[in-house]
Amino acid sequence: MKLRELVEAVEAKFVKQDLPEISIGDTVKVGILIQEGNKERVQPYEGTVIAQHRAGVHTTVTVRRVFQGVGVERVFVIHSPLIKNIEILRRAKVRKAKLYYLRDRIGKGTRLTPKLNY
Repeated sequence: MKLRELVEAVEAKFVKQDLPEISIGDTVKVGILIQEGNKERVQPYEGTVIAQHRAGVHTTVTVRRVFQGVGVERVFVIHSPLIKNIEILRRAKVRKAKLYYLRDRIGKGTRLTPKLNY
């Protein structure tokens, strides 16, 4: 068995099968497992997917939201055990693979055209 096949066999155990098809421009709600002392809870993080990196078990999505007037971006490894669920709230029609231009816009300039049939 080659090293690459061995790595893929080990990583296959950790790939989540119940994830929705996430695309750029989607508004998603990501449930993150937070540990406070000896308690655990799931905290939702809602925002727009502005970038995606597809790499098997290392697949990441960058989610941007505006919180108290400040833009906040988080990168989530979607196959991580700390990610409990991902829910797609809205889909948008976009023409770019990365929506980094949203960083320079404020207010109504950040609106994306909704996708009607999804």
